[in-house]
Amino acid sequence: MPLTATGELIAAAAASRGAVAAFNVITLEHVEAVIAGAETVGAPVVLQVSENAVKFRYGRLLPLARAAAAAAQRAAVPVALHLDHVQSDDLLRQAPGAGFSSVMYDAARRPYEENLAATRAAADWAHAHGLWVEAELGQIGGKNGEPPPDPHTPGARTDPSEAAAFVADTGVDALAVAIGSTHAMTTRTAALDHGLLKRLTAALDVPLVLHGSSGLPDDELTAAVAGGIAKVNIGTALNAAMTGAIREFLAQHPEAVDSRKYLAVGREAMARTVARLVTVLRNGGTSAPESP
Repeated sequence: MPLTATGELIAAAAASRGAVAAFNVITLEHVEAVIAGAETVGAPVVLQVSENAVKFRYGRLLPLARAAAAAAQRAAVPVALHLDHVQSDDLLRQAPGAGFSSVMYDAARRPYEENLAATRAAADWAHAHGLWVEAELGQIGGKNGEPPPDPHTPGARTDPSEAAAFVADTGVDALAVAIGSTHAMTTRTAALDHGLLKRLTAALDVPLVLHGSSGLPDDELTAAVAGGIAKVNIGTALNAAMTGAIREFLAQHPEAVDSRKYLAVGREAMARTVARLVTVLRNGGTSAPESP
């Protein structure tokens, strides 16, 4: 089916007090696995390409973007393309022509006034070119001239009143909030500040986004959605599934040299992970038991 707009998926999810799963993809196998997993459970999904993934692909956005768009157009479920954690204005300006309907503009590590000005300028440009815009806000630094901490450092939190002012001043369409999750976690042991999430939901009139969701157990994910999170970003969980499956396959088949053999195993493992996590988010805790 045709590519779906990220904003439409998020708006529908927010209206129904649900959430859309957004998976970061690096290879074509990631793309195919995310779509296969979403099709298994009949749910819409967002494919995310981060600026770091673009750097990995020799700084070229179009090869992966074109492949993702082509795969999405053959999917049996709605699929949207999102350009994630963009810090480069040059990369931002490539998004519309590459098939993306949305971007996450990341100036969160700049002093607050610089963050606000850069995000506002990015949002103005993006809106003029038909893009839905997500931004991120953790603890605001700069009060004594210091830069803000990374929103995903342990203990970083988003202040509701500051977040409301930031959204109003920048005009962004969604905000990723720091409530206890951390990027790149390989264990599912993180715990969210649900009281803070409740206050953020009350203070903001835009959809809220949760980054670093791979480190959260199922009950934390479902509680986050119940508390108002409308977009859940997942990346490391896919990489862990792929790497673990390939590592096991090669240990059992040390003679293997055909990359299709082990990439297929990795792709299948990622697809199962996608199906399970989408089910967790959609069914509010009635998912299959967690994998060890």
